[in-house]
Order: sequence, then structure tokens, then C-alpha cells
Amino acid sequence: MLSALMSKTLEIIHRTTYRYARPVTFSEHRMMLRPRDSHDLRVIETSLTILPECTMRWVHDVFANSIAIASFAAPASELSVVSRVLVSHYPSPEAAIVVDPSAATYPFAYDPDDLEDLRSSLSLGASGTNEAVGLWARSFLGGSFERGTLELLVDMNTAIHTQFAYVRREEAGTNAAEATLRTRSGSCRDFAVLLIDAARHLGIAARFVSGYLYDDAATSQTAMVGGGSTHAWAELFLPGAGWVELDPTNGMVGGRNLIRVATARAPSQAVPLSGSFVGSEQDFLGMDVEVTVAVRDNPR
Repeated sequence: MLSALMSKTLEIIHRTTYRYARPVTFSEHRMMLRPRDSHDLRVIETSLTILPECTMRWVHDVFANSIAIASFAAPASELSVVSRVLVSHYPSPEAAIVVDPSAATYPFAYDPDDLEDLRSSLSLGASGTNEAVGLWARSFLGGSFERGTLELLVDMNTAIHTQFAYVRREEAGTNAAEATLRTRSGSCRDFAVLLIDAARHLGIAARFVSGYLYDDAATSQTAMVGGGSTHAWAELFLPGAGWVELDPTNGMVGGRNLIRVATARAPSQAVPLSGSFVGSEQDFLGMDVEVTVAVRDNPR
């Protein structure tokens, strides 16, 4: 069992409020707000407060993410969702990433059994038609078609962090990887998608992660970028190391300051809160989102 001295207890409060000019009728709303329990993350307490009154059920999606589905009976002029979660996080140091010798040098081949399950995380989809991202990814090979796999990925992650301008964007949606590459700017979602597409162009399985970021002066020398809202990053699958977390927004490797909520093949499958209402566009007055992540004393 991991020592409590190695863990951090975090309180995550995520508030979302939708405001309308008059009472409107709500469709079902889907919420992805509960962190994923694992060996490095233990959920201690959760609460989900929703107004107006609703009935709620929980399901797992195709990626085994926890989804809360709320159904509303009466119209309202405001929809409020407040999630409070208490978790214990056991961050692993970057040095703990050990790649199997068979994959330590790029290029490498996945085991056939793993490959069968990784196919969706290798698919380029529509982005495969844009060669600019592929050219950018291959530029990190440094004139040689053989180099350290983890070093290659860390270099791409660092390049996005140091050479691209972070732009916070509250509206929904994610820019295509080629657009982020062309403008050299984007949000955390955009940076994650660029890294994912670049890795897939190299034949390395990658997936999108949505969750939370916390900034603790005891573990970081510089302020983290992307707090105060949900955060997004990438996971890349390396034999021996498994799914390795890379946050291009902050240039981080490993999950030191990251709390996973949802993993998915594409960003559209990891939206924290989604739903619709019956009414005119003019009825919608706005949305407010506030996320706070605070380090608490470890519970005894």
C-alpha cells in the first residue's frame, strides 16, 4: 500500500450555472465530473447538487468513464450543477516511467494483442488527410529514423509548451490539429489534440484526457497554466509503461498535477457537461463555470 506521506488530498469544486430569460424545458443532461479511481487516484467523497430538481442515474460509457444523467420534470430559468469531490492522489515521478526494451527505441511495433485494443487510439480519421501535422511530427526524428521513444515524445510535448501561445477559450469545441499548428496558439484542448494527432502520425497510440489541474508550490517551481476550469491533456501508450500522461500546455510528463476524469478517443466524447433546452436562442443569457482545486490535510 502506498504511504499516506506520498499522497495529496485534494478537494475539487466544479460549479456550472446556465441562465435563461424565462423558464425553459431541459433535455437530459450528461455529466462527466467524477474522477477515475485507479492505483494513483482514490475517490474519498463525492456529492452532486443539481437545481432544479431532477432524477439521476449513473452509467459507464464505452471507455468506462462514469456518466451521471439528469432528467428534469419542470421548466426553470436557471440550471445549476455543483460537483464536490475529495480525492487522494499518489503522483508518480517522471523517473517511474519505464519503457519496455522492445519499444525503448523508435520505431517499434505493438504486441498484436495490444494492437487489437489500440486501433481506435491509432486512427487519424479526417486529420490523416492533412500532411502538415505528419511533417511536423517527423521533424522530431532529427534526421534519423531511430531515436529514444520517450525522448521523442517529450520533445514534442516540450515544443508545444515552449513554442506555442496558450489562449484560454471558454466556448465549446476544439480546433483541428493543423489549425493549432498553423496559428501556433490554442487552448489546452487544442494542444492535446495536436500532440495526439502528431503521435498517431508516428504510429503511436494516443487518447484525449479531460480532468482537473492543481498547482502546488511544493511540487512545482512555476505556476501551472489551465487552472480555474477543466483541463485537457494526452495519454500515449508505451509498452512497459502503459498509458503515459503528457500535458503540452504545461510541458509536464507524468500525472504529477493532473486528476483524470474522462479518457476518450476524441474530445467530443469527454465533454464535462452537455445537454440542451427547448426555447429560442434569445432565451439563453449565459453560462458561468468555476473550478477550484485545493490541497487539504490528508484524512486519517
